[in-house]
Amino acid sequence: MGLLSGTAHAAERDYCPERPGIGTPACTVAPGHVSLEAGLIDWTREDDSSMRSDTVLIGDTLVRIGLTDTVEGQIGWTPFGHVRTRDKNSGTIDRADRVGDVLLGFKANLHNPDGSGFSVAIHPFVTVPVGRGPVGAGDWGTGLVVPVTYDLSKALNLQFSPELDAAVDQDGHGRHLAYSGTMGLGMAITPAVTGTIEFQALRDDDPLEATTQLLAGLSFGWMANDALQIDLGGAVGLSHASSDSEIYLGVSRRF
Repeated sequence: MGLLSGTAHAAERDYCPERPGIGTPACTVAPGHVSLEAGLIDWTREDDSSMRSDTVLIGDTLVRIGLTDTVEGQIGWTPFGHVRTRDKNSGTIDRADRVGDVLLGFKANLHNPDGSGFSVAIHPFVTVPVGRGPVGAGDWGTGLVVPVTYDLSKALNLQFSPELDAAVDQDGHGRHLAYSGTMGLGMAITPAVTGTIEFQALRDDDPLEATTQLLAGLSFGWMANDALQIDLGGAVGLSHASSDSEIYLGVSRRF
């Protein structure tokens, strides 16, 4: 589908939330609209021979604002995170309740802002250290995502999200190089239900410990109407350095 101009294109554009999943879609919010996308609950577990850590995020929220036919602004924030860590050797349990950092960014679509056919965008962002560890990073970070999607058919969509970050060091001071690639295949199961399977490879060159992380994810989205989506998903780690598992439930609403 070629680019259309003005309000005609905006009025015809289907709702395209960034949730759920690991990757980032190339579509943008139509001008004059706002997308509120929230993780109702997100639980991540990390488990090894000496330690188990459980992280629960409540209300992890992204607000996307359509600025032009091809550009949206983004503001994200996690209002509450709970981290419980148990030392298996000593039995000691540490708990922390924190707010997360603020994300500020924009996404500029370069071809097909509704995400149809072949669609590509650039998505730079910065994170502002509002929260504290272990939920907040402790310092500012920045990154760039270049999401690309391609419709293989009316029911299948191929997705690729390469990302390059100046990620915050584990000790909360300074930044280091991190980069990743996420491949996904989306499927229209019914007119209202979509499913996506994804794989991500991430290299994190943190000065304390450089790691290579591999993840596999599966997610589903249900469009209750043309402006409301409910989603459910999860991911599992495929390498020693990855989180063992993640499960989440969320909702997205267009206004």
